[in-house]
Amino acid sequence: MAVKSFNPTSPAVRGMTVADYSVITKKTPEKSLLTKKKKTGGRNSYGRITVRHIGGGNRTKLRNIDWKRDRVGINAEVKAIEYDPNRTAYLALIQYVDGVKSYILAPEGLTVGSVVCSGPEADILTGNVLPISNIPVGTVICCVEMNPGKGAQLVRTAGSSAQLMAKENGFAQIRLPSGEVRMIPEVCRAMIGAIGNAEHENIKLGKAGKTRHAGVRPSVRGVVMNPNDHPHGGGEGKSPIGLPGPVTPWGVPTLGKKTRNKKKQSNKYIVKARKA
Repeated sequence: MAVKSFNPTSPAVRGMTVADYSVITKKTPEKSLLTKKKKTGGRNSYGRITVRHIGGGNRTKLRNIDWKRDRVGINAEVKAIEYDPNRTAYLALIQYVDGVKSYILAPEGLTVGSVVCSGPEADILTGNVLPISNIPVGTVICCVEMNPGKGAQLVRTAGSSAQLMAKENGFAQIRLPSGEVRMIPEVCRAMIGAIGNAEHENIKLGKAGKTRHAGVRPSVRGVVMNPNDHPHGGGEGKSPIGLPGPVTPWGVPTLGKKTRNKKKQSNKYIVKARKA
């Protein structure tokens, strides 16, 4: 995939870039795999805004993605590569030999006509899903389970991949995209390959309207507010926040403040922290 730029016919398109979508082979989604997406506008059941900066945006529908890949030993052919408005990665529409269709995340190199399979007997090929115990050390993987049978939870964004580093005592050490090395049970499953659409990180929005299309409303900096609206507010002219560190409108430390519980039960599975 390549990044497409435009002639500067307006201020909006001067710095804007988009994906060329050359790998997309089907423009309309599979109707049987769609679910209505409910919008909240950031409001709770009382109608009060509990999450700011949410609202508007284009109408989208959820694609029902098969995160579990539990149809073991049944081959499926890739019928199309599709765009998903709800995520950065592209989707692959696959059809099993018995006619059942489903969506999976499209890994890099998967094309229309490719055959994918899941199960312990599957080959080490892009798009196949195997238990980690059956995957050779050093293999690049994605869509990794954290709990057996729960479905893929890790490494699902565009261009991301993890690497299987070691296996011992029923656990595998996996290096995640953040740099964290984490122990995962060997009975959990993972997909071979890296998620496609790696050029997504190079795309420039170019105009504020693109974030509005995504359902993100404008954000106002605290330093330009009044003191009664934000702890950063007040002062004569342009002034610093006047605090040891940035805080939210309710005085809670933010922007770099570590929020992970030091007593969290799963901390024991982290071999190397992502910022070590």
